[in-house]
Amino acid sequence: MMLSQSEKERYNRHIIMHGFGEEGQAKLKNAKVLVVGAGGLGCPVMQYLVAAGVGTIGIVDGDVVSLSNLQRQVLYTESEVGQSKAGLSGAKMKQLNSAVDIHVYNRYLTSDFADELFPGYDVVVGCTDNYESRHIIDANSKRHNIPFVHGSICGFEGQLCVFNYNNSYSYADIFGSEPANLSSPVGVVGAIPGIIGSMMAMETIKIVTGIGQVLANRLLLYDALKNSFSQLPF
Repeated sequence: MMLSQSEKERYNRHIIMHGFGEEGQAKLKNAKVLVVGAGGLGCPVMQYLVAAGVGTIGIVDGDVVSLSNLQRQVLYTESEVGQSKAGLSGAKMKQLNSAVDIHVYNRYLTSDFADELFPGYDVVVGCTDNYESRHIIDANSKRHNIPFVHGSICGFEGQLCVFNYNNSYSYADIFGSEPANLSSPVGVVGAIPGIIGSMMAMETIKIVTGIGQVLANRLLLYDALKNSFSQLPF
């Protein structure tokens, strides 16, 4: 798919990079990425992918904005408390880049819905803090041979990995096949999802364009208190 003159201007800072060029931008334009969760991680993921020119973005979230979300979910405002996250984020992403095809799914992910939805996308990005949803994403991305970009956050820490990429390890292979049960929400510093979410967007761009080494079979760990990164190979 060729780029228009307007697109060449808009994505100039991509196109002028050695090894990226118009070919890399065209791959982004042709890509379809599903973002599951429009919260702390989902906000930066959506914003950077839409700004980057990913052609189709799907947003899955059945939740509404709460006051406690605003400490880290910087896409939303006080006046939007009580409104649909999927609906709000979809509308704002369309304002950010009107050329991107935005699909809003104002519902929670179930196994049946994932089985129906995933074949229409090239990559699924898991931005949920729900362990059951992560296992649904993992099982269905593996079934449909779609890479699963995973991120999670807690306190001053975050982690990142790409599962089910070219026969790499799955989430269940590393964390077990049974979802964990959390009795209460965990605390997190508001900037952490911005850091991890930005890296999740970067991994998605690498998968789509074929540029760089994808973070598969390695778990990246970030410690904000030490400002350090480490990797655990599988």
